[in-house]
Formats: sequence, C-alpha cells, structure tokens
Amino acid sequence: MRLRSKLAIRCAKLTSTLIKKLNRGSGVTLPGYVARLIDPEILSVMSGMVREKTIVTMGTNGKTTTNSILYHALKAEGKTVIINRTGANMLNGIISAFVLATDRKGRLHADYACIEVDEIASVRVLPQLKPDCALLTNISRDQLDRFGEVDITYNKIKTAVLSVPETKLILNCDDILSYTLTQDCKNSYVTYGISEQIFDDISRSEIRESIFCRSCGKKLSYDFFHYGQLGIYHCPNCGLKRPEPDYTAENIVLHDTACPSGKPSDGTMEKGQCTAASAGTTEKEQRAAASASIMEKEQRAAVSAGCATQGSSSAGRPILSDRMYSFTLGGMEIASQARSPYNIYNTLSAYAALCALQAPMKKFKQTIEGFDYGNNRESVFMINGARVQLHLAKNPIGFQQKISLVLKDPDPKDVIIQINDTYQDGEDISWLWDVDFQYLANANAATITTNGTRRHDMGLRLKYEDIPCSSTTDLRKTVEKLIAEGTKNLYVIVNYSGLYRTNHMLTELQSITKGGATS
Repeated sequence: MRLRSKLAIRCAKLTSTLIKKLNRGSGVTLPGYVARLIDPEILSVMSGMVREKTIVTMGTNGKTTTNSILYHALKAEGKTVIINRTGANMLNGIISAFVLATDRKGRLHADYACIEVDEIASVRVLPQLKPDCALLTNISRDQLDRFGEVDITYNKIKTAVLSVPETKLILNCDDILSYTLTQDCKNSYVTYGISEQIFDDISRSEIRESIFCRSCGKKLSYDFFHYGQLGIYHCPNCGLKRPEPDYTAENIVLHDTACPSGKPSDGTMEKGQCTAASAGTTEKEQRAAASASIMEKEQRAAVSAGCATQGSSSAGRPILSDRMYSFTLGGMEIASQARSPYNIYNTLSAYAALCALQAPMKKFKQTIEGFDYGNNRESVFMINGARVQLHLAKNPIGFQQKISLVLKDPDPKDVIIQINDTYQDGEDISWLWDVDFQYLANANAATITTNGTRRHDMGLRLKYEDIPCSSTTDLRKTVEKLIAEGTKNLYVIVNYSGLYRTNHMLTELQSITKGGATS
C-alpha cells in the first residue's frame, strides 16, 4: 500500500475517534472526507483489497433493506463482509465504511463488500469501486430538490453504469425504467421480477413515473400494475415488452400469524386473485373493484380468525400488520417475516444478485426466515399496553405502501404523520400531493395528528381530502397522551430526518415501561 493511503487511513480513524469522544456524531462521514483529501484514490485502493466480490445496490426504494439482506446472507456463509450499514451512501460515507474496517496496520480483511450507493453519487462512486455487480431495485421520484424528475436520476445511473462496462447488472424487469438500461448499456445483466399480482389497490395507487415506451415513445399497455410503473407491460407499437425474468418469486401467500394453526386465513391474497380488467372496464373501475374485493376479504379474515394472542387487538382479533408472507425462490419454500409485499421484491433482488455471482447460498433460506425486515424503518413497540408502530415514508411510492399497511388493520387506531424538510428529507415537499391520502378517510382512525416543520402543509393536504386532523409541536407529549388515552394502536409515520430521533424516543419509552419489542 502507498504511504499516502496509509496516512489517509490513519487520519480518518483518528477523526472518527475524536468525533465519538467529543460526542459530536457517529463519525461515519467526516472520516471519509478526511481520507479523500489526503488520498483522492483511497476508495479504489480499498476496493482492490476485497478478496472476492463487491456488490453495489442502488434504487429509489428498498436499497437499504436489500443491501442488509445481502450482508446477512453472506455473513451466514462465514464470509467477512464490508457494509455501509448506517445508510451513509454518499462518497464520503462509503469511503468511511472501508477505511474504518481496516486493522491497525491499515489492511482490509474482507471477502465481500456490500455497498449501498445513492443514485446521484453513483457517477463518482462506481468508477472507483468497479463493482462485480450493480443491483438496481427501481427508479421513482425522490427528493425533488436533489434528483429532479426521474429522467435525471435515470441518466445519472446510466452514466455510472457506462463507466464500468465489466460490471454485471441485476435489474428489476418489472420496472420499465430499470429495464431500459439493457438497451442503453452494453453490460451483461440478469433480470428479476414478480408475475403474480400481490399488491392491493391502495399500494398500486395512480402514481406512475413513466408509462411510455423508452424505444418509440408510445404509451405502454399494462396487463396490471404492481405499484408505480412496475408491472407487466408491452408496447403495442414497437413490440418492447417485459421479459420473462431470470429469477422470480412464486406461490406468494399472505399468512395470518395470529392464528396458531399457521394456515392462511380467508384473507390470503392468492395467485391470480386480482386480475386485469376486461377491455370495457376503465382502470379506475378495475382498481375500485379489486380494492373492494381484497379489503373485504382481509376484513372478514380479521373477524373470522378471532384468535386472542399476544399480538391481538383489544377486540380479540389479530392485528393484520402481524401477517407474514411465504413464497418460493428457486425451489426453496421460505416462510419469511416480511409484513409487506415490497419486501418480497427486496428479498428476490438479493437472491438474484447472489445467484448471478455464484455466491454460496447454503444458508439463504435460514437467513431469510430469521431476517428482520424492520431495519429500524419498520419497528413495533409495546409501551404501557399500547402497540406503537414506527414507519419511514420518504417519497410518494413509499408513503403509498404505508397507507396500504395502515388500512390492512381494521381496528381503531391513532395516526401521527411527521413531515420535515431538512436536506436529508428534501426541501421540496410538493410530492405530498402525489400521494393518495384520501384512503385514510377509511382507515378507522380515531385521530390523525401532524407534526414536523411542515406539519401545516401536511394538514392542508389532508384538508383537501376532507380528513380532519390536528397538529402538534411536541411529538413525545402527543405520543405519551395517545398511549395513555388513545386506542392503544398507534401508527407513527415519519420522513427521513425524524426516523432515528423518533426510534430513540420510542425505545426509551418502551424501556421505561419494561415492555417487549419486535421489529
């Protein structure tokens, strides 16, 4: 190793130590900046020390969870793995992950590196990392002040991929934007996708980032949407169509875990349950009919299951957010802890990447069945007899999935929505108008409270849907009041800057009451 690189590592480690001793943060970004100042090529040097493979994960939604799945799957196989686990996915944070993992002599001992990369930062990161594979989950709008519209994000990713022609791409072929990289880049690639319709009407919503053919510009025809622009598509003009994926999840079943039998309830969403509309039916009518069918079955299942367990509601009915999905990957039947169908996508994408790299997978099934999908972004707390769920929602697609999750719980509930506009969140919050908040009118919410620096904007958005709400500047006091006097079923939905602070607060409240926690 060059002397400059050794000096960069030593100074970076010293910086991290000082930050922690002074209690000025976690020290996961500034050390990378210091290392890069001393040695501008430090990331290339570090990535060259990885003994086997480097995997990069990009995409608007799901990259943190997917990267975590890759990390845990490889660790279970006895591999030493580098990961930027804190979500520090810009250039400096990624450099920090490498340099802080070195030994006292500045040497890196790692078989694999699993690195989450911000889409805009990918242009600077990928040429230095030169990953063996780059996994792309999806492309949609996120932080408009940074990313702009999706074409800007797509072009950044394309530029990054063009700089590493030897990198294999792992692409979600259900997403027309992601799949278009196969036309614009010469990299080898494999695809993954889901052919069963497993998302309900609320998840699918009407948020579409791009439904036009990237080859000829004509409007695509869809057999059905999963959510956003993801779905089964084809172009009636030039013939472009969603291919049969190389890797897919099948036999996807939603189980009611509150029933001791473990068998699917009447509310199970089975393959083919939601079918495409007939030619004479509008998309809106199709969506309404599908939604009514799914929600009716899930509501009936909640009543008929009637198993009073620790996870049950005060009425003795299972809380539907405790439902878990099982599915089949490559012949493996997996009973996961995934509560939401988008986590099946995350699992599938990680599986596709590991298969494409011919990585060891003897313990993959065991890893996934024990994997905590919460990742501090979907946490459940029991506080003084109340069930409190914390969820991250930072863009239109993500927020729509959380609304769907709330409506799957038929019990009375209280809802707090915190919206901030820091740099981490994105200072442009106009995306709130792209979310179908009208569904919350049917959420059986006793109260809805807005919080955060843009609480009044959130309140105005709900007002336009004739949904009553109040606002608060003291989140902790409001949470404590609702725990004591509310429905005992509280949902707290926050965007990025409020996530870790709120998680810490709820963890503290739980420890005070000596409750148990799940995630």
